[in-house]
Amino acid sequence: MHTIDLFSEHRPFLIRAYSKGELANRYLPYLPIRSALNTLNYWIQTHPTLYARLQEVGYRKKSKFFSPVQVSLIVEALGEP
Repeated sequence: MHTIDLFSEHRPFLIRAYSKGELANRYLPYLPIRSALNTLNYWIQTHPTLYARLQEVGYRKKSKFFSPVQVSLIVEALGEP
């Protein structure tokens, strides 16, 4: 079972590798982890350029983690969580 860190928005955000669930939780801390993941995936796939840029740096839907470069692209497109 995954837990939700309700205080994640109070920690400074660092560009580093994140699991998909961890990053989704940073953006959507009040949603259940599955809903947060689904929402983050939706944002990524529907953003005009983000999905293609992520693929250029090695992103795959089935990946479990975002690399620091991928996190930088996500933050650039969606803003800091």
